[in-house]
Amino acid sequence: MLSSRRKKAKRNNKVELDITAFMNLMVVLVPFLLMTAVFTNISVLDLKLPGMNAAQPDTKKSVFELQVTVRKDAIDLSDTKGGLIKHIPITKSGYNYPLLNQTLKLIKFKFPEKTNITILSEPYVSYDTIVSLMDTVREFKTLQDNEIVIMELFPDISIGDAAK
Repeated sequence: MLSSRRKKAKRNNKVELDITAFMNLMVVLVPFLLMTAVFTNISVLDLKLPGMNAAQPDTKKSVFELQVTVRKDAIDLSDTKGGLIKHIPITKSGYNYPLLNQTLKLIKFKFPEKTNITILSEPYVSYDTIVSLMDTVREFKTLQDNEIVIMELFPDISIGDAAK
């Protein structure tokens, strides 16, 4: 009889799980992890690269193509029709992107339907320089109705190696 009471006592003892300490830990840990998390912003540009069997332009009709050549000491803006448009030497603070942007705005005003440009770079030009150059030729900021508006210049960008 004594052993049957012990068995009944063991069966009737329900153990409650105390999760208060765990919940307190989660209340502190979750906001801490969210505050220290690093959120990155990745932007992607679509580049137009010619294929291996791309059609050659008609030699009878000269096509106006803009080219920006990045060199160690300057940026050269040229076209396939008339040659060099502008030679922009490097300054003490680096490449003169604002002057290039101003020149491209004038060209865009003359040829509003033109959207493509080619960036040619010499070997050992830094990645940051090419990205800054791509941002410069792609768009410009202007003031319109007391608001800063981003306008499109030449969004279709091709990249290649500069001739030596």
